[in-house]
Amino acid sequence: MAKEDYYKLLGIEKNASEAEIKKSYRRMAMKFHPDRNKDNPEQAEEKFKSVKEAYEILSDPKKRAAYDQFGHAGVDQMGGAGSGGFGGGAADFGDIFGDVFGDIFGGGRAGGGRSGVQRGADLRYNLELTLEEAVGGTEATVKVPVLVKCEECNGSGAKKGSSPVTCSTCHGQGQVRMQQGFFSVQQTCPTCHGSGKQIKDPCRKCHGQGRVQETKTLNVKVPAGVDTGDRIRLAGEGEAGANSGPAGDLYVQIQVKEHAIFTREDAHLYCEVPINFPTACLGGELEVPTLNGKVKLKIPAETQTGKLFRLRGKGVKPVRGGAVGDLLCRVQIETPVHLTKDQKELVEKLRDSLSGGGKHHSPQEHSWTDGVKNFFDKLTG
Repeated sequence: MAKEDYYKLLGIEKNASEAEIKKSYRRMAMKFHPDRNKDNPEQAEEKFKSVKEAYEILSDPKKRAAYDQFGHAGVDQMGGAGSGGFGGGAADFGDIFGDVFGDIFGGGRAGGGRSGVQRGADLRYNLELTLEEAVGGTEATVKVPVLVKCEECNGSGAKKGSSPVTCSTCHGQGQVRMQQGFFSVQQTCPTCHGSGKQIKDPCRKCHGQGRVQETKTLNVKVPAGVDTGDRIRLAGEGEAGANSGPAGDLYVQIQVKEHAIFTREDAHLYCEVPINFPTACLGGELEVPTLNGKVKLKIPAETQTGKLFRLRGKGVKPVRGGAVGDLLCRVQIETPVHLTKDQKELVEKLRDSLSGGGKHHSPQEHSWTDGVKNFFDKLTG
């Protein structure tokens, strides 16, 4: 099961201060303490442990930075929650994020048996893109700290020229049986930790671990049409498996930056277009931007502020298929500022001229005024 977001667990924002983190932790810890939840102590204890784990990570600046960059996978190598190196175990992000492509269950998830072979942990990398890169597709270079197979010993952990030997404690079984009174308890071998093998002469490079930490540089092909929350699965680019087990996967998490002009909603793009008062009254033609260049937008006479114009096919082609979206332009009528004396006199003449027309020139204003009058009449009537 995927772990809950630490910030959500504590009920805080990602930019929360240390004082806010501590205050929230105390409140949540008190809320979920088993002694205060007699009706369901087991569930409360689980929640209490999760809250404590979240506080331990977010209260440590280094672990918090790693968590912000790589998620739960980022804190495990530093001694945070979970185990299994940098990736934090074979974490499955499939319940949270949608894959752009790739089988999220591919590569196998099986843990180690008596041989101690374990699949490497999955990793997550947050990749920020501009809107143009996300819509048009791009190729990005990412650098990911990851545990890889030691080339010196080929992942065995034993010094070059030697090999691991059968564990003398469990005789290769990976487990030992302990007798406690009338009870017999089977547990993981404390000597070989379940692998069934012992390393008498450890590799000098990896110190018997079979894996070493490196920074991988990878080229990621980002398909056109991705959006925030999408992810790209790179099979086998995660953490190397223990005891020569298969490597995990790397999930590149997409985050699209805010754009100066456009906002995106699924396949559609939206933008605000300011127009001057004369154009709104008399109509005209404007040049508006799209991601593929400029286009002409006809503004009809007597256009009101907030009017939405649709430019079909000027939006986004979704990554998972479907029709290209539209660009929707919402006009905002701009009131003139910094008027000269002559301009103010002209506006006053226009106001006097329009006021003579009453509802004919300003139907919405008069409709609103009548509604307000009726409202107060009912209150005083």
